[in-house]
Amino acid sequence: MKVKLLTLATASLFATALATAANAAPQNFPGAPGALTLAGKCAKLVVGKVDATKECQGEIASVTLINGQVTFIFTSGGKMLGFQGDGTKIKPASAGNVSLPLSLIVTGVGQKMTGQVKVTGSCTMGNPYGGKPVAIECTAKSADTAFAGNFRTNGKAPKQK
Repeated sequence: MKVKLLTLATASLFATALATAANAAPQNFPGAPGALTLAGKCAKLVVGKVDATKECQGEIASVTLINGQVTFIFTSGGKMLGFQGDGTKIKPASAGNVSLPLSLIVTGVGQKMTGQVKVTGSCTMGNPYGGKPVAIECTAKSADTAFAGNFRTNGKAPKQK
């Protein structure tokens, strides 16, 4: 349930962007503006030399804003790590997956946003609406830190929040 609260908090943190954003083209996944959660297993969550995989939650959130910005939110030990990029620039990748270019890492504790870092990187993902488990794999680098988050869904469709 922590992810649910974090998802709502993150969505409200980005509310100012909603007021001035243009409509994004609809896509299967991550989808129309709103918040989704996916159940499954967090396989990896690393920030620099800190491995937070052990406490990483079995739920990931996807928040899509009207302007097309997409954030995948991992939680571990009461903290959140969001991989954010421009969903209007999603491109096909290998094996039927798509790739989201990343521009920011968003961090938070509990329900409060604590920071953001400019990054380069991408998230590669399958379509979770196909009825089988898919992976969401994100890697990013800032000037001095590497970030990685890997999640495998349980094959069930995302839940709208």
